[in-house]
Amino acid sequence: MNPRKKIIGIDPGTRMTGYGVIDDALQPIDFGCIRPPPKLELAQRYKILFESMEALIEKFQPYAVAVESQFVLKNAQSAIKLGMAKGMVYLAAARRAIPVYEFAPKQAKLAVVGHGGASKFQVQKMVQALLRLPHPPQPEDAADALALAICCAHHVRTQCLSQSKVN
Repeated sequence: MNPRKKIIGIDPGTRMTGYGVIDDALQPIDFGCIRPPPKLELAQRYKILFESMEALIEKFQPYAVAVESQFVLKNAQSAIKLGMAKGMVYLAAARRAIPVYEFAPKQAKLAVVGHGGASKFQVQKMVQALLRLPHPPQPEDAADALALAICCAHHVRTQCLSQSKVN
């Protein structure tokens, strides 16, 4: 019997990082948020994020990590902090030679809702439907992470199909 491969989706942030784990058959495995204490210095929050990512990777042994690409914010400091949080995800994955796929928020919304401008509520409801969850995933960051994982599963499947047609 061939065990199903897992994908971890990550919606990075310094205050809250959403994560969602699915398998390649779009079965939900786990989801939630990493919440470093807000009173800690940024370096300590990044450390917690990195160590939590390593623990998730160790526990679930994914074949891919999907992360939300950074969009340009008006506040440069916010963009830098978000980029650093995303860097912790990349570092944890790189230590295990796991590929990281980046998807814009619009791509993830398109993959689960069919509309790149979907609301957070629409994403939560469609993730619930696609993964056959009893309730919409909470908080929104976890739903976004699951949407990223679903987007990645579709992307990887499409890549495999196009490669098999070429060969």
